[in-house]
Amino acid sequence: MSIFDQTNKRRCTNSVKWDAMDKVYGLTDASDILPMWVADMDFTAPVAVTKALREHAEKTVFGYSFVGEEALQSIIDWQNTRHNWQIEKDSILFCNGVVAALANCITALTNPGDKVLISSPVYPPFYNIPKSNAREVISCPLVEQDGTFAFDFEAFEQALSQNIKAYILCNPHNPGGYVWDEGTLKEIVRLCAKYDVLIISDEIHSDLMIDGATHTPLAKIAGAEIDRIITCMAPTKTFNLAGIQVAYLIVTDKRKRIKLEAINMASGQGSLNTFAPVALQAAYTEGSSWLDELLTYISKNMDYVIKELEQLPGIRITKPQGTYLLWIDYRDLALDEKEMMKRLLDTGKLALEPGTKYGEEGRGFLRMNVACSFETIKDGVQRFKLALQS
Repeated sequence: MSIFDQTNKRRCTNSVKWDAMDKVYGLTDASDILPMWVADMDFTAPVAVTKALREHAEKTVFGYSFVGEEALQSIIDWQNTRHNWQIEKDSILFCNGVVAALANCITALTNPGDKVLISSPVYPPFYNIPKSNAREVISCPLVEQDGTFAFDFEAFEQALSQNIKAYILCNPHNPGGYVWDEGTLKEIVRLCAKYDVLIISDEIHSDLMIDGATHTPLAKIAGAEIDRIITCMAPTKTFNLAGIQVAYLIVTDKRKRIKLEAINMASGQGSLNTFAPVALQAAYTEGSSWLDELLTYISKNMDYVIKELEQLPGIRITKPQGTYLLWIDYRDLALDEKEMMKRLLDTGKLALEPGTKYGEEGRGFLRMNVACSFETIKDGVQRFKLALQS
């Protein structure tokens, strides 16, 4: 029996995933809804992490703290071992989350009114964060064919030529789960360099590689253009630590680091909470075997869901190379998104994410989180089937 077979009771724990569905989906009562929506695992963190946090809590004094050398070294070692990427200690900056890091990058390194490019469909904060900071968001849609997305580089270059100041890359891609290959990444760098565009690369899902896929950090292959790239990473998706709130940026250009540090000082966000580096260090130094077992488990969950749901007429799913998210294509059904969501919530009692949350290009798709016990997976599949029977 796998450690991931345990079904953890998360309802009534102030969990966004389990306890906020009424607000998110506009429901009067969500107590009978199974949540498979937000990217939050139902698995317990590695024992090493909870042990380290417990020991830290027992110190009983929680004054001002800073990130120590051992935690910094754990990041360097993790990137080297996991992604064969050598980074320098001085290039690391901390933030309480990748979304906050995106906001800091936009604020520090672009100006109000500047154009920021994204490739849709994509994670909603890519739209919302620049807009909230008075930047103009330009979307250059990815090209979709048979469940796989790719860049249309002719359209991408045309978009870049419109005085774009920053491009936000999702690597691996969320919601599609696609892991961009080295050729694609090099072309992104080449074109952004041609038009002198900053690249902010969100790589929070980089450790969640399925069936032996390999993540390539954008900065690793950027060559002479490395200083135009800011990489945003975190252990939070990897080890289910989102509530700990810890992320980091890898910024090789000292001038950009100075600007980002100034934004941190101006907003009072210059430090992590005392538990954050403890969790990060424990995860990165002792979490590898846990992660390897997790990835095998998630792959099997994906295989089961795909096998079962593709038996339904009109449902297609391409197994992702990364993340723990399935992008379900129901475009062949004669159902609009409103009706599909109504069936899922009212009949199936199942909460998935509607594709248009990720942009108009997501219409006709659903995002399903499969980072849960196999018993929960089977329950979710049955609820999905029930929703389409009526």
